[in-house]
Amino acid sequence: MHCPYCRHDDSRVIDSRSSDEGQSIRRRRECPQCSRRFTTNETITLNIVKRNGTSEPFSRDKVIKGVRRACQGRPVNEDDFAVLAARVEEAVRGSGAAEVPSNEVGLAILGPLRELDEVAYLRFASVYRAFESLADFELEIEDLRSTPARDKQPAH
Repeated sequence: MHCPYCRHDDSRVIDSRSSDEGQSIRRRRECPQCSRRFTTNETITLNIVKRNGTSEPFSRDKVIKGVRRACQGRPVNEDDFAVLAARVEEAVRGSGAAEVPSNEVGLAILGPLRELDEVAYLRFASVYRAFESLADFELEIEDLRSTPARDKQPAH
């Protein structure tokens, strides 16, 4: 780490603290050359590898944008979107890989979205899984009926 003041190519870590819910580390450093102190922030980058081979940093906003489209006209609020995006990020980061294929992000969205709103889930799944016929919808609806979502309470 170069000193921002004298450009010396080394520094000593004085203090390290976790921040952003453990997603980054704030380090206080001191330059052995000029004795000035400065702060650095280290973050873990999670890249998503798209189908065409390019990669881009993971974005909760992009997850929310896709889910919001599926939830259009449904009783889902902004807090629900934020919680879902956080769950998706947690699941994707849980793999421990620095690069994750985009299809794994889609799979990570399906479970929480199904728990949130089954109609929105069906909309998202139809695009994500590229349904081509009414039979594809019928199979997915049958699966929804036969396997209730985890967080849904049974009807009395």
